[in-house]
Amino acid sequence: MKRRTFVKNSTLTAFSIATIGSIHWNGKSFVGDNITTTDILGPFYRPGAPMRSNLIPAGSKGEVLQLSGTVFQKDAKTPIENVLIEAWQCDENENYDNTSDAYLFRGAVKSDKKGNYNFKTIVPVPYKASPTSWRPAHIHLRVSSPNHQDLITQIYFKGDAHLAEDTSSASPQSANRILEITKNTSGLKVVKFNIVLADTFPLSDEGYNKLCGLYALDKDGNAEFYRQDDLLFIKFNGQVWDGLAYKGNNLFEGGLGDLQAQFDLSADGSVKAKITSKGRTSVESWEGTKFLKY
Repeated sequence: MKRRTFVKNSTLTAFSIATIGSIHWNGKSFVGDNITTTDILGPFYRPGAPMRSNLIPAGSKGEVLQLSGTVFQKDAKTPIENVLIEAWQCDENENYDNTSDAYLFRGAVKSDKKGNYNFKTIVPVPYKASPTSWRPAHIHLRVSSPNHQDLITQIYFKGDAHLAEDTSSASPQSANRILEITKNTSGLKVVKFNIVLADTFPLSDEGYNKLCGLYALDKDGNAEFYRQDDLLFIKFNGQVWDGLAYKGNNLFEGGLGDLQAQFDLSADGSVKAKITSKGRTSVESWEGTKFLKY
């Protein structure tokens, strides 16, 4: 399946180490210059991918790519071990495996004692996002660590003709995630992506429990909010839409700030949510009331 407009339709290697600098919470978001930036989750995330570093299924004709890197604390110096890194991408024919038990071109690894991780995959290809637009080649990553803010992001590749036309890759926040693919001494294509995680900004278990559940929307059906680690995931009519990080004051935000959910908790126990999605040329919003609590 190719990606479609979701809301409407239900040895030299390139490094991505951000500059070391200060970081603080300004009441709305983390401010600093050393944290790996977020990106949209995309509609094709599947939880439960198998633990494996080789994502290439038998019979694939794609060109092999070695993706590796190190996961660091926010100082960009101290490595973090035992971090879960999930990766997923389309195949050489522009398709995502969204249904099979094989989880094609999907997998997960944990960082070693030195914070290193490694995937063997193929060079991804661009694909049509709609009849008139393309998504550049990219690989999705979700990075989870108990003592750090979970990260949802993507990497892109220099020279892709579609980088400027895609809202996510064209964002200034994506600049350090547009990487160069080079070759090692064996002629294998390689790319290196180092990841710097932020400290977590926690919400209490009680807070998450109040928000999780099904919400009847004022248009387009329903939304479901559920927790995984320190992210609040949202499903739109049954399909995973994004993973949102807590920003304070009952506000959650997805990658690049394109999706926000603002919650209003009343004294009588009722909960309402205002969901805002910022597109390339327009902003859409939904209001919902929780009608089923887990």
